[in-house]
Amino acid sequence: MTPVSVLQSTSAALPSLLQQLADIVGERFLLTAAEDMASYCQDWRGRYQGAALCVVRPANTAEVAAVVRACAQAQVAMVPQGGNTGLVGGGVPVAAAAHQAAVTRLQVVISLQRLQGIRAIDTANHTITVEAGCCLQQVQEAAAAAGLLFPLAIASQGTATIGGNLSTNAGGVQVLRYGNMRELTLGLEVVLADGRVWDGLRGLRKDNTGYDLKQLFIGAEGTLGLITAAVLKLYPRPQAQAVAWLAVSHPQAAVDLLGRLKTHFGERISAFEIINRAALTLVLKHIPQTQAPLTEPHESYDSHDWYVLLQLDASSIEGHAALQHALSEFLATELAAGRVQDGTLAQSEAQAAVLWRLRESISEAQKIEGFSIKHDVSLPISRIAEFITRADQQLNASYPGVRIVCFGHIGDGNLHYNPSQPAQDENPAFIAATPAVNRHVHDLVHALGGSISAEHGLGQLKREEILRYKSPLEIELMRGIKQTLDPLGLMNPGKLLAEGEIKNKITDGALQ
Repeated sequence: MTPVSVLQSTSAALPSLLQQLADIVGERFLLTAAEDMASYCQDWRGRYQGAALCVVRPANTAEVAAVVRACAQAQVAMVPQGGNTGLVGGGVPVAAAAHQAAVTRLQVVISLQRLQGIRAIDTANHTITVEAGCCLQQVQEAAAAAGLLFPLAIASQGTATIGGNLSTNAGGVQVLRYGNMRELTLGLEVVLADGRVWDGLRGLRKDNTGYDLKQLFIGAEGTLGLITAAVLKLYPRPQAQAVAWLAVSHPQAAVDLLGRLKTHFGERISAFEIINRAALTLVLKHIPQTQAPLTEPHESYDSHDWYVLLQLDASSIEGHAALQHALSEFLATELAAGRVQDGTLAQSEAQAAVLWRLRESISEAQKIEGFSIKHDVSLPISRIAEFITRADQQLNASYPGVRIVCFGHIGDGNLHYNPSQPAQDENPAFIAATPAVNRHVHDLVHALGGSISAEHGLGQLKREEILRYKSPLEIELMRGIKQTLDPLGLMNPGKLLAEGEIKNKITDGALQ
């Protein structure tokens, strides 16, 4: 069958497909009106907006598999979606280009938000088996109710789903101690591109029986299959916690401080975040009831350039008071030596929550302020300070007055480095220069041995950009995996890989 006849037969089959989908999930859970689909077709930042034939909301794995089989038989592309909190356009349909309108019409969004079952908690094995539509906070609370901890923590945990966390290999603030989703996952259940279900829900920490297939789907952004459930690791709940907000002179001072903390406290360090003054300023400007931690009550801003937010966790054997005392003594030594400029140690859980709210509100504050050029990069910890210094110098030389919001998980080498122009009338021209700005930032990241995507994924944002930094062999291997698992190119086209296989299968003549 030629590409033209594939497209024509698919278009003719659309009414039948819609009826099949309605029969599978029920009329109530098949959305076809534009106003009903709007929130599913646009990312939360408002940067990416596409169109879909429909949005289908299955309730369980069997329904997901039936939906995928129906779409595959009709040669219709599928866009898996969780909480739609992604930052690179990976969970929404691709927009219609003038010559690709037919491709865009043939996208079905498969929302997994109804798959919210907590299937099992094995306290002896320290695992929890959950469905992909569970929001992260729901899983955290289920673990806590069993007296255990699921340690993944991100700002959007009230809406981000486990399926989305897996598809982007989410990290968050506690990667330093617990690892990202790859390290936190023992097994998966996946609906493949043809509708078959792979049951890999094994809670084993050792299974040396061949390829570790689950790792193909973690971080794949829904381009290889739809994750419907997962077995996740749980940990003992820390009974003691110490949280501090510190001012340091320079990113190198933060890196050096991390090294001394590791020597002194070891694995008790669960989070170590860096925040620059521009990031804190936006939070204080846009987020109600926030206050700079190192100022007097009547002051509205802080004059320090760089901050560290750190958290230590320990068992009940050591105790909260002992941990607080140990960190207090350590920080007193750092202050006396001039290695830390100022600081405050939270005296209660409420005070710790106030400090964490400042860090977790940065992305929301940026959204309110307006567009910026987002960079989610990772570097060897030893090169972080050099990167920030050199990138700042390059951008200020090319774009005088640029404002750089820099923050992130310095404990695991992950920085969010987001430049914009502070003047609203100058920012659109600056945003239009995104490719040139990316050359400065991403080329430097690559030169220093880093990655241009640490935890957000590639999505639509970096699908072309990654070709500059991955070797041709790496791209060839990725395409080979895609071809094996999704030979028709139906799974989340236009994401992660620069050339979607559907696009390759449809000639320009078929799109007239």
